[in-house]
Amino acid sequence: MQAVLAIPDGENILTREVAGVPLLIRVIATAMRAGVDKLLIVWPQDDLRSVLAPCLMSPLLRGLEINHVVRQFDPRQPASWAGIRETLQDQFYWVPWNWVTHKRALAGLTALSSPPESWDAPALLEKQAILGGATNPSSPGLAEGVLITSASRIREAERFLVAHSGKPTDGIYSRFNRLLCRPAVQLLSHTPVTPNWITLGGLVVGILAAFMYAQGFYASYVAGALLFFLSGLFDEADGMLARIKFRESVFGTWFEGFVDETTYLLLFGGITAGLYRERGSRELTYGYLLIIGCVLSIAVTRLQRKLATAPGRPHEYAGRLNRLMEEDASNLVSRVVRQIHIFIKKGVAIHYLLIFTVIGGLPVLLRLAALGANLTWTVALYFGWRFFRQGKPGAVVREARVA
Repeated sequence: MQAVLAIPDGENILTREVAGVPLLIRVIATAMRAGVDKLLIVWPQDDLRSVLAPCLMSPLLRGLEINHVVRQFDPRQPASWAGIRETLQDQFYWVPWNWVTHKRALAGLTALSSPPESWDAPALLEKQAILGGATNPSSPGLAEGVLITSASRIREAERFLVAHSGKPTDGIYSRFNRLLCRPAVQLLSHTPVTPNWITLGGLVVGILAAFMYAQGFYASYVAGALLFFLSGLFDEADGMLARIKFRESVFGTWFEGFVDETTYLLLFGGITAGLYRERGSRELTYGYLLIIGCVLSIAVTRLQRKLATAPGRPHEYAGRLNRLMEEDASNLVSRVVRQIHIFIKKGVAIHYLLIFTVIGGLPVLLRLAALGANLTWTVALYFGWRFFRQGKPGAVVREARVA
């Protein structure tokens, strides 16, 4: 897919950072994430090259095919489009140089059969519609975003980006967690802090939470629950920062998963130790069952993730499994698991851990968690057999390697 981007004369905020990324790079990188792989950029004067060249060499734009035309350009004038007729694809995105948005807003646009009423917002256009001289402008569904007309609007754009840095599959718990994280993420976007540093911080806080639980009295339990809640917020914030700064990576996905697994194991070990101190050896049986179930769940889920996703795309595992369960709704197991599986997500679990801890229900939680952990790996094995075994339609087909 092609995008067309025209830069007017005299703009001086092209390289101003928006949430830690220069404006022009952000606009183009967002289009790439919406499926653009070719960019036609039009600028009015060749002396702009010294300003644009460093931006266009950014690693965030790696893999993008960039062509440029040096000419005056006004999208409202048919003659401007006629002048670049030969470089246009049959369908392309019009991307204003100063429109800050997210990839879902661009990817959700529908093609227009005539020029848009306003050229200040993105649009998906047909070449024939632009060059055919249509006189009735279209009114497209406006893509969410913020138009940067001055440096003062950058802060508004940053708030917009942070507010839309979640995932389409976020439930009420994750949306609440991300709301709490917004101020910190916006602040961190202007620092050298990376998403992986935040993930590591969540691990440190999770270790402290386990230590507090292991002390074995009510006040330490509550302190542990609050610390683990904070660890869960770190878990939300790292992904938010990665998305708004275009720092997503395969390593980050696996590292985040490793930290989640480690903090769960430490937490359960701390809870078991604390309840053993408080209530005696009868709690050890449930604690051992919980830890064994957790280890098996981690092992089975890791294997299933490899089977369910293509190399380099492990982050697609949860969404793919959800879709498969939804398509398999006639199956009782798929239907039930789809309704209750959210409780194993860290962003959800931190809420219930805090509630059970505060009301003094930690022994009950230990027993429920032991049951849930062992059901998790059992059900994961079942879904691995049902969805991802070789030859099934849901299995990922990988290219054979030729020796």
